[in-house]
Amino acid sequence: MGTYVNPGNGAFKEIADETYIDKTGMIAVINQSVGTKNKLSCVSRPRRFGKSWAAKMLAAYYDCSCDSNDLFRDKIIASNREYEAFLNQFNVIYLDISGFISEIRSSGQTSLSGIPEMIKTAIWKDLNESGFIPGEDDTLNDYLLRCVRESEGRQFIFIIDEWDAVIREAKNDKSAQTAYLNLLRGWFKNSNFTPKAVGAAYMTGILPIKKDGTQSAISDFIEYTVLEPGGFAEYTGFTEKEVKEICKKNDLSFEEIKAWYDGYELAGIASVYNPFSVMCAVRDKKCRSYWTPTSAAEGLTDYIKMDFSGLQETVANLIAGSEAEVNTVGFQNDLERFKTKDDVFTLLIHLGYLTYDTEQRTVHIPNKEVREEFINFLTQDVVDSSWIRLIERSKKIMSDTLARNEEAVAAALEEIRGEQYAPQYYNNEQSLRAIIKYAYLAVIGNYVKVEEMPSGKGIADVVFVPTPFSRLPAMVVELKWNKTSGGAIAQIRNKKYTAVLKPFAGNILLVGINYDDSTGKHSCLIETA
Repeated sequence: MGTYVNPGNGAFKEIADETYIDKTGMIAVINQSVGTKNKLSCVSRPRRFGKSWAAKMLAAYYDCSCDSNDLFRDKIIASNREYEAFLNQFNVIYLDISGFISEIRSSGQTSLSGIPEMIKTAIWKDLNESGFIPGEDDTLNDYLLRCVRESEGRQFIFIIDEWDAVIREAKNDKSAQTAYLNLLRGWFKNSNFTPKAVGAAYMTGILPIKKDGTQSAISDFIEYTVLEPGGFAEYTGFTEKEVKEICKKNDLSFEEIKAWYDGYELAGIASVYNPFSVMCAVRDKKCRSYWTPTSAAEGLTDYIKMDFSGLQETVANLIAGSEAEVNTVGFQNDLERFKTKDDVFTLLIHLGYLTYDTEQRTVHIPNKEVREEFINFLTQDVVDSSWIRLIERSKKIMSDTLARNEEAVAAALEEIRGEQYAPQYYNNEQSLRAIIKYAYLAVIGNYVKVEEMPSGKGIADVVFVPTPFSRLPAMVVELKWNKTSGGAIAQIRNKKYTAVLKPFAGNILLVGINYDDSTGKHSCLIETA
């Protein structure tokens, strides 16, 4: 067994313990492509969504240098009719490109142009140590073809994790990119090599293949992205059924896990959970943000500061719990070229900051974890912008509401009315409701906001239901136009709008808000139920 050629099953054995969530059904998807014209697969998905675990699983399954039956015979893949036909039947080349980059960086080199030769040298060395003997004038491809012949026709399964790391890290070094892409072209777009030596290839990355043709070396790959995941959809993250089983087994609150880590949507899969964060919460017995800053994530503020066509205003809407229409077609699949707000939002989908509804063609922030990251990133570098002040003001409004500081809440509503995001001219309670959305946008994540909720003898304007374990009071907000805030409170009581909030009895706030068109002033009254 080598490091890069036929690495064995040890890496998968380490993770296939009692905590492992069985995703081996994905192997059947790859098996269907082996030896066909569709044998080259490129799967892009956000960081923290199990790409490396999947790569280790595939290496253990296909590697002919080991016997992995004990690892897989009790897994989902064992029931597949092709399970035994492909199990440990191929030579495997397994490459983690980010590891090669780390090695070059640690040596003090700034250019990544040496990556291709480093990869070829590593593969050559492993082949030698595996007992294969090269010809005198063999190139690496010649040597690989010789290995196929000498191992009774066993082709290679290529597994390349973080294939686009060089492209992303060497974005200003065209010579390094060209050398790397030429290496891939020699393997996957070579009529004298690919059909004879490659049984299948599985590559993972963050972004899809560029649309401009500069990555033509891998243009024969079939892409599976977060926008079009195909048969890989159910293997992209944890499903709701899997998370319920995890919570039951580890005595965790499913509702809390759902609020923090659910919310991603893929075609055919309505509820997808971030697997990395779920397992961290299992380990720590605590829900919080497990987002790890990366070079791409740290650029979030830079992308949003571009402010194409009111991008910042739309982000404020998203933080408030709204959705936004997005056209994903024009995105060029890189981190540099942005022409529109749609380009920025499409990138954020691929990075895992937003989730995309394919039917409605809209995006929204998926869960509490990501919403916290939005607020954290946005308040670090652009604290002087008006929309960030809106978020900070919202936090203060919530604090004043809990303290029943009615005059402060009313004064804050006046300020928000002057912001560009809210309607400056009211004509009904609906326009007043827009102010409320921005007033309380920062509390989304601690509350589930429901507008026009049926309760008691009527429909409450806005109800804030606390998320599990938040310990915050529930809130019923009633809006009036040209009446009184006291009348709003009376309506809440008379029509028993708190009936739907029985689990929060003793911990409910009633908030009445009125706008007087003749004076242009808001009034607020806050009482306990």
